[in-house]
Amino acid sequence: MENLSRLNEALRQYVNPPTFPVAVHFFRGEEPVPPRARRPKRDLAVTVAPCQGAAMARRYGWTVVLTQEDVGCAIAAHTYGWERASDPQGAIAFLIRMNYAANEDAARKMVEGFRTLPAVSDLTVVYAPLGKMERTPDVILIYVEPAQLMRLIHGFTYARGEAVAGSFSGRAATCTEGVIGAFLDQRPKVVVPGNGDRVWAGCQDHEMALAFPGSQLEEVVLGLQKTHEQGIRYPIPTYLRYQPEVALSLPLSDIFKPEEHHRLKK
Repeated sequence: MENLSRLNEALRQYVNPPTFPVAVHFFRGEEPVPPRARRPKRDLAVTVAPCQGAAMARRYGWTVVLTQEDVGCAIAAHTYGWERASDPQGAIAFLIRMNYAANEDAARKMVEGFRTLPAVSDLTVVYAPLGKMERTPDVILIYVEPAQLMRLIHGFTYARGEAVAGSFSGRAATCTEGVIGAFLDQRPKVVVPGNGDRVWAGCQDHEMALAFPGSQLEEVVLGLQKTHEQGIRYPIPTYLRYQPEVALSLPLSDIFKPEEHHRLKK
């Protein structure tokens, strides 16, 4: 889509994320999947977590399609509705066993706090680099560094004035708190990627993420453009017009002048 390609280029101009922004599309039924899309179970002989599908899109440039048979993550099977856990005791026992939760009450609150899509077995999720997506994505997921995240937040607050929110559990973060949260609330979500994203999907220590509805892409790009015009930019234009000093007292230009050394603070 020409408009998506233009907006994707604008994101790269104003934010320059280190990996491809990921377009996420949900559908049920017989909608055709993109040509040459990879199905993990069929094409790679493995089942994967959604964070891995997103990672293949953002790092390899692949279009990846997940259905119920492709998913190898019990949390995602529950939150995306492919295989809803009817009895929470298994999840509660796991959270206690892994010391994520001190007791059953804490673990139950964690399970009840998961954002969830309707329980259906025929959901299909498409992950693709934004520039390759051929339809309006339901959600866009962008992995960025903190300063780049700040600029994306500026893009959203330009028109609405509302602070961008998020929820931070350290678990099921990009897939559930981010993608599902943005889809259900139709609001951008700041994400601190969780442990699974780091262990299995290669998310790095310095990375954060933002998930937001695809319908709001033009809005965020406009905000980025307008703030960029006034010098609020990435890379950050750090203020450098000052004279450097050693020990906050001696100009760097005078360090080879013994007669000036008395100015150095001890």
